[in-house]
Amino acid sequence: MFTGIVEEIGTVERVQHGQHSAVLAIRASKVLEDTKIGDSIAVNGICLTVTALPAGKFLADVMHETLNRSSLANLKNASRVNLERAMQANGRFGGHIVSGHVDGIGTILQTKRDDTAVWYTIGAGPQILRYVVEKGSVTVDGISLTVAAVSEESFSISAIPHTVEQTILKDKGAGDSVNLETDIIGKYVEKLMQPASSDTPKSRITEEFLSRYGF
Repeated sequence: MFTGIVEEIGTVERVQHGQHSAVLAIRASKVLEDTKIGDSIAVNGICLTVTALPAGKFLADVMHETLNRSSLANLKNASRVNLERAMQANGRFGGHIVSGHVDGIGTILQTKRDDTAVWYTIGAGPQILRYVVEKGSVTVDGISLTVAAVSEESFSISAIPHTVEQTILKDKGAGDSVNLETDIIGKYVEKLMQPASSDTPKSRITEEFLSRYGF
């Protein structure tokens, strides 16, 4: 689990492409502290497992599914990436619940300054926007952000200068792709509200039963 509070910007040193996968070598500093092989690090919001720890960097495998559903397929040598280690049990929950399992890719449609803040309007498909709500949380390239506005084809966020400067948001402009993960709570609520399948045992708890026993 992650919180969407980026710890540092890393640099892709090497991308080794396989037939349907890739291996990333990412140079970093802070996220390597106390990190062991097998630990999880979010790279642009995607949970990856550390497979090796050469000096000053870490290696991670990227599977076919991840390449198909995220912008990691666009990474190349010298690409800058947002990095966050998995949350410690005794850590502060500064952002929101982030699983590191990206829902899809969005496209930045527009950026504009508003005094010191920077607004980003991001286009996305209906399968993502259905879970995006005004004043709710969304993860953009691993950054926990508050949704300021939502339309039928896009949503907007307003980022403070600190967030822009400490993440790769400062490198992003109109036309760039970003990884999107919506709030996981909404997905669970939707799933639980769906009618049970026909092969699910029918509950014997009815309104009549509850009334009979004083509820």
